[in-house]
Amino acid sequence: MDVIRIEGGYPITGEVRVEGAKNSALKLMAATLMAPGVTRLTNVPNISDVHTMGKVIENLGARVTVLGTHELEIDTSGVDSWVTSYDLVAKMRASTAVLGPLLARFGKAVVAMPGGCNIGARKIDMHILGLEALGVHFEVDHGNIHASVPNGLKGATVTLEFPSVGATENLLMASVHAEGTTVIDNAAREPEIVDLANMLNEMGASITGAGTPTVEVTGVGELHPVEHRVVGDRIEAGTFLAMGGLVGEPVKVTGFDPNHLGIVLKKFETMGLDVERGEDWACVSRPGRIKPADIQTLPFPGFPTDMQAQTMTLLANAAGDAIITENVFENRFMLAAELNRMGADIVIEGHHAIVHGVEGFSGAPVMSPDLRGGAALVMAGLVADGVTTVSGIHHIDRGYEGFVDKLCSLGARVERVSVDDE
Repeated sequence: MDVIRIEGGYPITGEVRVEGAKNSALKLMAATLMAPGVTRLTNVPNISDVHTMGKVIENLGARVTVLGTHELEIDTSGVDSWVTSYDLVAKMRASTAVLGPLLARFGKAVVAMPGGCNIGARKIDMHILGLEALGVHFEVDHGNIHASVPNGLKGATVTLEFPSVGATENLLMASVHAEGTTVIDNAAREPEIVDLANMLNEMGASITGAGTPTVEVTGVGELHPVEHRVVGDRIEAGTFLAMGGLVGEPVKVTGFDPNHLGIVLKKFETMGLDVERGEDWACVSRPGRIKPADIQTLPFPGFPTDMQAQTMTLLANAAGDAIITENVFENRFMLAAELNRMGADIVIEGHHAIVHGVEGFSGAPVMSPDLRGGAALVMAGLVADGVTTVSGIHHIDRGYEGFVDKLCSLGARVERVSVDDE
């Protein structure tokens, strides 16, 4: 097993380009199941979650060919199964995104209960309730969700209790082939939802309102394969920009739309960071001490839960106290205990984290609790006194391509080593 070792105290500065968005690419791969034939996806991140999703759809009969570092050719003409592999789906919650496409294509699906990072209950009640409104019948048996459409998919108005990204995506894909019109109220508004809707429309779907709270889908017949470029990864971008804010020297990140990080960049400015924005880039630096600022995570366009850990690391070095309120996932403060090992002063009270700013971190062996928490620990190691060793980095591999190489290109003293070399 590998670990990431960081020697703290070295300045990092420069420019880094982010990959395509993990949270978009996985759903676009699932959507290819709806259009028999060959679809080409470009700007696809080369990360373990993408490899897992590739295996999920290959297990259904698709053929996935890697054309280049960031291009996939997916031939779904041979898909003849609607039963997913438990071993694969249990690894990654995003695998449930095949539910909608399989229902649209076959009128039935068997999908294992979701897995992934241990940061929340991962209930899929909203997926089920929404799809039931379209005429889907569900049974849960031995950890598998059995879905069928006895009388065909029928358009309906579905109001989500919470703007769930996964539920919105599954409803979008299933309703494309539903008879009549489907209206999704309180829909998720994330940029990745817009990317999915754009590709579905390119394939022949009729979707309006993506990116707003009300999405309308008019059912159509067959879809056709397309070539589509994955939108840039705003969370990867935010991670590197947060590093610029922590270390102080300018870090410029390209390959994404800074409007997708609107509230994050505004909050960084509140914290005393300098932020420059361009059409497809942003740059962050820090002229003085970080200022404390309270944050609360909310669905887009609110502060993303996927940027909470990186921001906690910034606030842990602030000149004062701040409160972080986590409203999306109930177990997403596991990072705090690891940061406290490095000298942070963070107290957890329910879904609030009270962060008492300290002047610096001390290098220590720490364990990555999840994807974003792992990146945040590496980030903390950049400014820590001494050496920090982060284990459990398979979490980081799920969402960051070439993470260590990109850090080294910015001047960081970081290496990935086998524990056998420890």
